[in-house]
Amino acid sequence: MRKFFLFAMICLLLAWPVASVYAAPPPSGPPGLERAIEVKERHEKALLGIPGVAGAAVGFDGYNRPSIIIFTETRQVHGLPESLEGVAVVVRVSGKFVALPKPENPGKPPKEPSPDPTARFERPVPIGVSTGHPAITAGTIGARVTDGTNVYALSNNHVYANENKAAIGDPVLQPGTYDGGTAPADTIGYLFDFEPIVFSTDASNVIDAAIALSSTSLLGNATPSDGYGTPKSSTAPASINMKVKKYGRTTGLTNGQVYAIEATVNVGYDAGVARFVHQIIITPGTFSAGGDSGSLIVTDAKGKNVSDRNKPVGLLFAGSSLFTIANPIDSVLSRFGMIIDGE
Repeated sequence: MRKFFLFAMICLLLAWPVASVYAAPPPSGPPGLERAIEVKERHEKALLGIPGVAGAAVGFDGYNRPSIIIFTETRQVHGLPESLEGVAVVVRVSGKFVALPKPENPGKPPKEPSPDPTARFERPVPIGVSTGHPAITAGTIGARVTDGTNVYALSNNHVYANENKAAIGDPVLQPGTYDGGTAPADTIGYLFDFEPIVFSTDASNVIDAAIALSSTSLLGNATPSDGYGTPKSSTAPASINMKVKKYGRTTGLTNGQVYAIEATVNVGYDAGVARFVHQIIITPGTFSAGGDSGSLIVTDAKGKNVSDRNKPVGLLFAGSSLFTIANPIDSVLSRFGMIIDGE
């Protein structure tokens, strides 16, 4: 009996490291973040069923505690909880969230001459500038992506696939129609693939994205000279308070900060309202404007290791006057089997 006991103990001790290797990793982020996400997911359907609620996400409250953030279309929204299962609730007025294909005129003129992201560029064109399907106004080229053989222009479905209405093989332009682009003179590629958007508040859309087959002679992989340069090929997951930046058709180079993650939001399009899940919310409101849809959002790691800079984080597609919404870039790239063709 004693020999059997000793043998069992030895087996247990030998097995212990093996069990540890396959144990689930600890949750990332501050204590309580994973629980806040779980509670949000249990209650988000009910929360978004309240008239005037535009979305629900996870962020920090005024005490830097993981909290559930409820976004509302107006200040007059009733029936919102102060907490859920012991997790604090923060209410933020966001206005309605909408896709951002409607171009606006660029902001204040630069103090010194600089590239105009709405203009026609010599080929190969940079990323971050005006583009679009001939039937839409104008959005932004997010990045050059590759499957290891060909290169493609990455932007939104509503920029390149006209909210599901385009056909594979349709031309994409630089600049977009709103900025004077015409086919075939300004064609830089052809619609190759897109993720259909499901227009329903019962949907679980994750990405608003499309790719257009192009070439290195027509499409570059860096922003204009007043931008951040070339994005990294390696990506970074969004985290609350992460510093980010983007270069887009309307607002050029802007800096912001991740305000909330794991957002579930209702987004208005011409074709209807679509619900998106697992989204990234960015502030301030000046981070983007109409026409910036499709912009690549990258890390803004000032003063840190150079390898941490310009890592892709998200694909900009919607927002309001106070917030910007982005798809997680890893979800976008995984859908198309691509990597960022960058540094």
